Amino acid sequence: MSALSELCQDILTCQRCQVLAENRTKVVPGQGAENADIMFIGEAPGWHEDQQGQPFVGPAGMFLNELISSIGLKREDVYITNVVKCRPPQNRDPLPTEIHACRQWLDRQIELIKPRMIVTLGRYSMAMFFPGKSISKIHGTAYKKDNVIYFAMYHPAAALHQQSLRQVVMADMLKIPPLLAEAAPVSDLKPEVKQLNMFEGQSHE
Repeated sequence: MSALSELCQDILTCQRCQVLAENRTKVVPGQGAENADIMFIGEAPGWHEDQQGQPFVGPAGMFLNELISSIGLKREDVYITNVVKCRPPQNRDPLPTEIHACRQWLDRQIELIKPRMIVTLGRYSMAMFFPGKSISKIHGTAYKKDNVIYFAMYHPAAALHQQSLRQVVMADMLKIPPLLAEAAPVSDLKPEVKQLNMFEGQSHE
């Protein structure tokens, strides 16, 4: 069993959040390629995810699959997970204490997968890697730190609730391949922050 598989097994028995542990149907550790170049990080499992134990399998997940296909990849080529691994009751927002408790799992997943790009989906994952920023201002922008590109996007569910965002999300997704292509090989990069069009594309508030 790989280290990532072992980690997922550990996540399945997590009891760090009493409320989430008592109310969940299934834990949703994550899914995808163990050597994925791109890691998508959402917010928390919803009803469909809680039933199946897999991330992004409801309507938002179907849209995410479309987005991944639009850049020539398949779902199994990337890794998909969430900030919080269990569904909050009634699909409420995850609490700061829950995000903090789950952070160790996410950090370990990143450490094991070593993605070249982390794509934040929605404001909760964005807040981890773009602290103090507004998603309406920085969606579709990226920065590089320690050989990893961090790229902010709206959550796919936002485009389902607000149709005007659908084209915005689709356009942001198409920026991912060029960003990966322009990134130097890991061995050639210095561990410093390099800004990549950080403040472009801010007109979609």
